[in-house]
Amino acid sequence: MRKFVNGLAELIFPARCASCGMGVDGGDFCEECAARITFIKSPLCPKCGLPYFVDGAQDHLCGDCILAGDHYYASARAVCVYDGIVLDLVHRFKYGGKMSAGKVLGTMMADKAGDFFDMSRFDLVIPVPLHRERLRHRGFNQSLVLARQVAAKYGVEVEFEALRRLRDTQPQVNLGGDERRGNLKGAFSVEGPLEGKRVLLIDDVYTTGSTVRESARALVEGGAREVEVYTAARAVQG
Repeated sequence: MRKFVNGLAELIFPARCASCGMGVDGGDFCEECAARITFIKSPLCPKCGLPYFVDGAQDHLCGDCILAGDHYYASARAVCVYDGIVLDLVHRFKYGGKMSAGKVLGTMMADKAGDFFDMSRFDLVIPVPLHRERLRHRGFNQSLVLARQVAAKYGVEVEFEALRRLRDTQPQVNLGGDERRGNLKGAFSVEGPLEGKRVLLIDDVYTTGSTVRESARALVEGGAREVEVYTAARAVQG
């Protein structure tokens, strides 16, 4: 019955590209818009996942990862570069409350997760939390929406109460790199049993890495055996 209803709905309301709104035969994007999304693949930094747009290059550590201290996470990966169509989708979802945009991003993450990780290794999927004041204002945690889609595909438990945000920090988008790190220091704590667990930490965008680094620090110090980071998009300079 459900398949019949869905099929009927597709006839009455044909699928539309999530970016330009043109009709599509399948998938979330028309061919033209899909071609404008930069999906991340090798060569990249094996630690933070920074892509290198150089033909023939091999995976190698980026300068920041060579010079930086402990990231606390084992590796970080993102589906695509944070620009153009993807930037618009994230903003419509995160700030405009468009759950249809979030569903598209979550589907992309779920479809690509197996390319980056052995999903059978994870005990828990944990979203980066919002402070309760930010959550009250926004009405939802965008990272939790994405985490649920990824977890559902691979049958991994979502744990959204173990990691807590202690302070309603200043929005990271308004800050530079050093300010971001200082803004988030000590902002997270663990309030659940994580001893020996392998965790996939989910967020919407990896910018400087400060948010996921401090989240991973709290998880590791709280007993997690290993933390990997997965985001829908990754900001790339240049």
